[in-house]
Amino acid sequence: MRTVVVAGGGASGMMAAITAAQNGARVILLEHKDRIGKKILSTGNGRCNFTNIHQEPVCYHSENEKFPWRIIEKFDVRSIISFFLQLGVYSKNRNGYIYPNSDQASAVLDALRIEIERLGIDVRTSTECREIRPGKKGFSILTNQGTVHADRVILSAGSKAAPSTGSDGSGYRIAKEMGHRIIPVLPALVQLRCREDFFKSIAGVRADGSVSIWADGRCIAKETGEIQLTNYGISGIPVFQVSRYAAKLLYDKQEVRAVLDFMPDFTKEQTVSFLSARAKTRPQKRADMFLIGLFHKKLSDLWLKLAGISREKEAGNLSDEEVKRLTLLVKEFGVSVTGTNSFEQAQVCRGGVDTLEIDPDTLESLYVPGLFFAGEILDVDGMCGGYNLSFAWASGYVAGKAAAGRQP
Repeated sequence: MRTVVVAGGGASGMMAAITAAQNGARVILLEHKDRIGKKILSTGNGRCNFTNIHQEPVCYHSENEKFPWRIIEKFDVRSIISFFLQLGVYSKNRNGYIYPNSDQASAVLDALRIEIERLGIDVRTSTECREIRPGKKGFSILTNQGTVHADRVILSAGSKAAPSTGSDGSGYRIAKEMGHRIIPVLPALVQLRCREDFFKSIAGVRADGSVSIWADGRCIAKETGEIQLTNYGISGIPVFQVSRYAAKLLYDKQEVRAVLDFMPDFTKEQTVSFLSARAKTRPQKRADMFLIGLFHKKLSDLWLKLAGISREKEAGNLSDEEVKRLTLLVKEFGVSVTGTNSFEQAQVCRGGVDTLEIDPDTLESLYVPGLFFAGEILDVDGMCGGYNLSFAWASGYVAGKAAAGRQP
């Protein structure tokens, strides 16, 4: 019987361990925290959005663009839902977002743990993988609890995101020591910090709109949804979606601007007409009441200040130029991005083990035969909405099956 050691007990590691065991391998699962699967408990705000019905290649990012989809195709959304149903997790669909019917992330984790126990997988917690040494007859894995021997090794040690759950980045060092290139690891699906000092005055505001990232006069990425304004910058799902691009531009020492559009369904010309007509409907309204019912008062107060319009001025007396200045603030509210929040606040990372050095059919290293990779340690990151867990399940399945000696 082939012995497979899985280093890292997160989502991809548990899936890899289960799949390898289901395909006849003796499996040892090493986890340096006191229990496996901690990060799963925080996904989907504690409800675990574990996959998404809507799947296409653009949902996944990598320097090697075609790589993620080759993995997803081998264990698609139907396979994921079916797998968890077999483990007892009945799912429900919220606009394509798939959750356990109980709305409890713990249900997903418990189902995985029960299956691991049923399969007799040897789980060793508080066991830190320090070095992996390939030899003539398999591998020696050096840990703080002694040396473990294996025929095959799956490195699923996670990224640097949310280190309190176990993702401390140690897997990158091990992969690098074994000859693999690490594409710069940066926070992704994370808040953006901005330079302007007015953010304290609009902290707590939530508004629908779009956010675009600009550098060198070009729009690099754009997303629409609920934007959250904080005392240090911008947050919310659309900001998370574009944050990976901002992080890379900042890493490359470029000046980055975020442009917020609070009426994305209107053109600038339509917005000018709309605001002009609004002013004429109640011309006696003071300027500080003019936008009430349309935008949050904290925002409208800030815009009046930035546009140089007196709060006491009546709406009917707003000049065409003043309406145009307000329109530009509503439609093109530009701010300077100075950084992202830290890895502690990031949901995932961009960057990781270069996938050009990995066999896309098996996830085996092209440099070290018998060494496989799964999950966030790879240079793959997905959009918000269950995509990163989808890749964790798919990559764990592919690596686990291949390491056990079966072609995925």
